[in-house]
Amino acid sequence: MNWITPIDRAREAIVAGQLAGTSPFGLPAAQLREHGTMKMFLYEPRGVDEQPRHDQDEVYVVLSGNGIFALGVDEDSLERTRFGPGDAIFAPAGALHRFENFSDDFSTWVIMYGPSGGEWPDAGYAD
Repeated sequence: MNWITPIDRAREAIVAGQLAGTSPFGLPAAQLREHGTMKMFLYEPRGVDEQPRHDQDEVYVVLSGNGIFALGVDEDSLERTRFGPGDAIFAPAGALHRFENFSDDFSTWVIMYGPSGGEWPDAGYAD
């Protein structure tokens, strides 16, 4: 019997969304759950992370791989932190953020939640 795990289904959804042109933000991601303001995605960038700023707060939970997470108000203020499997990373709404120098097996859950502008909209990360 061939069992398909939720991760396998999510990866199939990423491929299908990219082929159909319906991926969230045009990225290698698939939305798996939604409840109220919360949306949950599997995200598996390859090569370069080209995600835009988002209007909701985000939590990333790294499933596999490692690299550097960059976060700041603008390019000049980016703080960089190493990450690996099991790490949880927070990115406030409006922040410039991206994964850099990540391994080929990088995979992360993304949980976006809260109001537009984030829980603390005056945090200084808005465009």
